[in-house]
Amino acid sequence: MKKADIGVALYLLCAVIFFIVPIPSILLDCMLAINISIALIVLFNALFVQEVLDMSFFPTLLLFTTLFRISLNVSSTRLILTTGDPGNVVRTFGGFVGGGDLIIGAIVFIILIIIQFVVINKGSERVAEVTARFTLDAMPGKQMAIDADLNTGTITEKEARIRREKIQMESNFFGAMDGATKYVKGDATAGLIITFVNLIGGTVMGVLRQGQPFAEAIQSFGVLTIGDGLSSQIPSLLISMATGILITKASKEADFGTVLVKQLFGIPKVLYIAGGTLAFLGVATPLNVVLFISLGMAFIITGRNVDKNINIEQIEDEVNMEETEAEEIRKPENVVSLLQVDPIELEFGYGIIPLADVNQGGDLLDRVVMIRRQIALELGTVVPIIRLRDNIQLNPNQYIIKIKGIQITEGEILFDHYMAMNPGFVEEEITGIPTFEPSFHLPAIWITEGQRERAESLGYTVVDPPSIIATHLTEVIRTHIDELLTRQDVQNLVDNLKESNPVLVEELVPKLLGLGEVQKVLQNLLREGISIRDLLSIFETLADHAQTTRDTDVLTEYVRQNLKRAISSKYFVPNEVTSVITLDPKTEQDIMASVKQTEQGAYLTLDPERTRAIISSLENEVAKLENLGKNAVVVTSPIVRMYFKKLTSDYFPDLIVISYNEVESNVELQSVGMVTG
Repeated sequence: MKKADIGVALYLLCAVIFFIVPIPSILLDCMLAINISIALIVLFNALFVQEVLDMSFFPTLLLFTTLFRISLNVSSTRLILTTGDPGNVVRTFGGFVGGGDLIIGAIVFIILIIIQFVVINKGSERVAEVTARFTLDAMPGKQMAIDADLNTGTITEKEARIRREKIQMESNFFGAMDGATKYVKGDATAGLIITFVNLIGGTVMGVLRQGQPFAEAIQSFGVLTIGDGLSSQIPSLLISMATGILITKASKEADFGTVLVKQLFGIPKVLYIAGGTLAFLGVATPLNVVLFISLGMAFIITGRNVDKNINIEQIEDEVNMEETEAEEIRKPENVVSLLQVDPIELEFGYGIIPLADVNQGGDLLDRVVMIRRQIALELGTVVPIIRLRDNIQLNPNQYIIKIKGIQITEGEILFDHYMAMNPGFVEEEITGIPTFEPSFHLPAIWITEGQRERAESLGYTVVDPPSIIATHLTEVIRTHIDELLTRQDVQNLVDNLKESNPVLVEELVPKLLGLGEVQKVLQNLLREGISIRDLLSIFETLADHAQTTRDTDVLTEYVRQNLKRAISSKYFVPNEVTSVITLDPKTEQDIMASVKQTEQGAYLTLDPERTRAIISSLENEVAKLENLGKNAVVVTSPIVRMYFKKLTSDYFPDLIVISYNEVESNVELQSVGMVTG
């Protein structure tokens, strides 16, 4: 065990033992001295600590010190009632502070109790209660502010994590302080009760057991009782003051004494007025002339010095600022920061700023956070931080989306307007500004707020500008999510899986497959919209087949077949007939015959004329299904699927191509067309 652990354990153990075992007066003197010293240390720590979280264990410390102090009360009470000799510390407090007089000592003790109980404890308890409530109420807003700073690139992921942890610690601290102040209040009450018990019990013991007269007994035991009460209540008062100071600290990152003095004596005008008032009172009233005029002059001189120092600081600040600006101009530009490329960027004109500004009621930042959450649930991968930036070079209502620094797409919205789209069955048209929906390039119209209710009643799909941007951004991320999956992301996924399945991960990575090969398999799945959230099944399939082949395309096909339940549920409805397109067997044979295997992987060597014929046939069949309002799904044999997908990806990037081995048994398929070449 560490020395600190042993020390804390002994401190608590002593508190428990003192309740039970009688201790000699010399040991009680030592413990009372230690109690006073700990109280002083706690007080000055609370006074000069820079942040309240630097004393995050203060609520626990309150419990420890309260328990220790009450145990000393019990020990001193036992000595007073049994031997009449509670030791030097108690006698000194009773005789010196109270002047050896019971009445004076009692008055001083009662004043201390009133100060602690009514003033300090009551105020600390109220401040702790209010602070705890306000801290808890402010948590969601602080969390949203951190997310907003993170999305705009103001802070890094690490800084965001530190801030979130700090918010959580503050919440826990002030919540605990709300309850811990009850210890201080209860301690004062217990001290008052113990004092009265000592006084009454000691007087009775003196009269009945020691044969003292009543006046002598109450005098001698009363002085000892007051000494005992003062020796415990003074440390208790110090701890109460420390509690009040800690929970009322507003300046969290500055030296307390310096800030306090600067705020109190930092304005020359105030010191002039205060000094002049004191001097006037000394001259115009019977008050002590020398004292008040001296104080007044001291304040006036201090005010002049402060005024002079302020002027000097202003000149120094101006000089330092000029020197700093000159240094910035002279030093070579740090271009390293310019080399970083953000994975995803959303840039917008100044007209869209209100949508992203929380202070103006914009919720675009919240929607960006929800996009990352939605993609994580849907595809099982973490979307990188999305940077939001305003760009004055864009049109006011224009926005662009970049992937790895390259513009992918753009859009334009009308602020304070809504986009209305005809789902196909609206009979009565509504007037508006014609436009196209940016995500899927569907015809739409811009309408005003007043037209919204009527458009919805007619059957139009009506969306607001933030939803348009969020939907467009989501579709772009879905399309390029495979590019955004880095090796570091894969390593993070592997580490997460390793916590629950260490044997599987150790078997696969890096013994059978390298991290880059696992990345390629996951990218292949994401490229066709297949979720990698079931990473356990994916890794088990890879572990089963990686011993026979390390071709990532072939491994991807094995994984897809193992995920057939997820693929079938994504594209088909169980127990319902689904219209699909199939491949002519001869076309499949020709495709397989043109596959060439190399060390870098397989590629197609199909004749261009034959390729053109296959694409033309596919285009006709896809058009038939789309005219019926259905998604085009092509079903092929397992061995052909990946090659056919590669063949058609440049012409039909969104075409769904699955193999028969990826279809569940409860799915009914109906071929409505066949691709020939």
